[in-house]
Amino acid sequence: MLDSLFTSKMRVKILMRLFLNADSRSHLRELAHDFGASPGHVRSELIQLSAAGLLASEQEGRQVRYRADQSHPLFPELQSMVRKALGMDRILDSIIERLGRLEVAYLTGDYAEGRDTGVIDLVLVGDIDRRNLSDLTAKTERYIDRKIRTLVLSREELQKMSDGGSLNPRLELWRADLPDSALDRP
Repeated sequence: MLDSLFTSKMRVKILMRLFLNADSRSHLRELAHDFGASPGHVRSELIQLSAAGLLASEQEGRQVRYRADQSHPLFPELQSMVRKALGMDRILDSIIERLGRLEVAYLTGDYAEGRDTGVIDLVLVGDIDRRNLSDLTAKTERYIDRKIRTLVLSREELQKMSDGGSLNPRLELWRADLPDSALDRP
C-alpha cells in the first residue's frame, strides 16, 4: 500500500520504522545498518522526509536522532497506513472479536521499536480463549505473511513483568473501554 504512494523503498522502510512507534528515535548509521543500505542513501531519504515535515530531528552528542513528527497534520493518517500495511489492524480486529475478554493488547519486541523483522510479538491481557487464539494466529499469519508470537497474561502477571522491565519496549495497541480503576496502566 505505502509502496504505491512513495516511489522510494527506502523511504517506505524509514516511515514504517518511525511511524509504527512514534516514540522511537533512530540515527543514520542505525537505520543504514538495519536496512542493509549505504548511509548516503539513507541520509538523502531522511533529508527529504525532514524537508517535507514528516520527521523531526534532534542532536544528541555527535549523532542526529530522527523521529516521526507527531505535530504534522498527516501524522495520524500515515501512522494508520503503516499499521494497516503491517496488518496490525486485521490482527486486532480478529483478536478483539473472537477471543473472549481482552482488556489490553501490547505490541512488544522489534515491531514496538519500529523494526519490521517479520515476527510480531503481542502481549494480550485478559481472559483469552487460547485454542481460538492459536487458530486465529495461524490464519492471520498466512494473511499478513508474518509470524505472530503471543503471550497471554493476567493483570497481575503483566504488572510483575512490567516491574522487572521484561516487556520493554512496548506499544499499546488497544485497550478495553473500562473505568481507570478496572485496569491500571502499567
